[in-house]
Amino acid sequence: MVKRQFPNPIELAKLMKFKAPELNGKKRRLDGALTIYDLKDIAKRRTPKAAYDYTDGSAEGEISLSRARQAFEDIEFHPSILRDASNVSTTTQILGGTSAMPFGIAPTGFTRLMQTEGEIAGAGAAAAAGIPFTLSTLGTTSIEDVKAENPNGRNWFQLYLMREREISYGLVERAAAAGYDTLMFTVDTPVAGARLRDKRNGFSIPPQLTAGTILNAIPRPWWWFDFLTTPPLEFASLATTGGTVGELLDSAMDPSINYEDLEIIRAMWPGKIVIKGVQNLEDSKRLAALGVDGILLSNHGGRQLDRAPIPFHLLPEVAREVGNDVEVMVDTGIMNGADVVASMALGAKFTLIGRAYLYGLMAGGRQGVDRTIEILSDQIVRTMKLLEVTSIEELEPKHVTQLQRLAPRAVAPSAAAAVPAKRAAPRKAAASAPATAKAAPAKAAPKKTAAAKPAAAKTAAKKPATKKVATKK
Repeated sequence: MVKRQFPNPIELAKLMKFKAPELNGKKRRLDGALTIYDLKDIAKRRTPKAAYDYTDGSAEGEISLSRARQAFEDIEFHPSILRDASNVSTTTQILGGTSAMPFGIAPTGFTRLMQTEGEIAGAGAAAAAGIPFTLSTLGTTSIEDVKAENPNGRNWFQLYLMREREISYGLVERAAAAGYDTLMFTVDTPVAGARLRDKRNGFSIPPQLTAGTILNAIPRPWWWFDFLTTPPLEFASLATTGGTVGELLDSAMDPSINYEDLEIIRAMWPGKIVIKGVQNLEDSKRLAALGVDGILLSNHGGRQLDRAPIPFHLLPEVAREVGNDVEVMVDTGIMNGADVVASMALGAKFTLIGRAYLYGLMAGGRQGVDRTIEILSDQIVRTMKLLEVTSIEELEPKHVTQLQRLAPRAVAPSAAAAVPAKRAAPRKAAASAPATAKAAPAKAAPKKTAAAKPAAAKTAAKKPATKKVATKK
């Protein structure tokens, strides 16, 4: 029988500690966010629907984005035991430099639309965390202003090759002059993807007021105050080139870009070059043979071709085949530090976050971006300790199994016989894919492939006539 007594205030005081209330509303919101999805929820509450959907949405049925996020959830970790994991190092080497974490901030266009601090918040947070920041061609802060915000950190520049080539050539020269160390050449945007949320919202760039947007803005006056009392939204690095925002956006998509354009840009750029938007092994091999410094497996966050390949699924084979010759990176769908750890284990040299950073920005400006980095960093360290590895280099394919949810459909023999021979071969190859519940872990040792480094651009005629360019060494 339990003996009962009247509560003793002195004893209760020892057992119960009352937490002082946090009076700063922003800090209280951000401290309460324990995951990137928590920041996403806050962002949705605080941002007008059109601007939020522009960030959160992807192309058509948004299948690519959904599958990319699901792929990271469909993994199984394999921890070791009885290994000292007291001290964990998350530092890694990427593209000739150091990053304090195995992730950086991806390029995002029109960032000040989401929250007025825009790229300044991202670059400042990246500088404080010791990770790279990537500025988009369609960014709303200039090349020079980002450098001023992150003067001693690693700044990367993402390039769209525009229809008017001289505009892009000028951006390359400006980024080089400002001391950016890496150029990220994007190759997956021959045309813009169909962003249906934007169409349904009647969304335009720059934003236009309608009865619907005004009604939606009533409970979010802070966003409109920032929007109306800060410099107008524009593509900052393109502001001097003329044309409306819509015309510049259309000009950024050019279906004619090719490998000759890549040669010209490489000849102009003195630093490292990464090809962004690679989506198959064959292109990875060709780029490795050309001697580029890095490839980024990416489907543009699902914002271009819907039902595109899942970058995380491509990673093990690409890393195995070309990982010794080119630095393989991955993005799209990363929402947890465990996603980053899994990517590094399966052969990635680095990862990039896009929406995860923007959710933090919308939730709380610079402090929200800091919170994004803090959440992911804590998750990475905790996952590594639970796996009992002490450095990024110790992560190997043996630590992760990609569970199989989607697999190529086998073709029945009678159906295959009815297919013409020239079409039957790829279907037959698809039929040999495993149909088990799990996919076998990738082999630990990537296969070395011989890749000759090209000397320079093939002909001087391919260089801009009025520009003096330096051949990449």
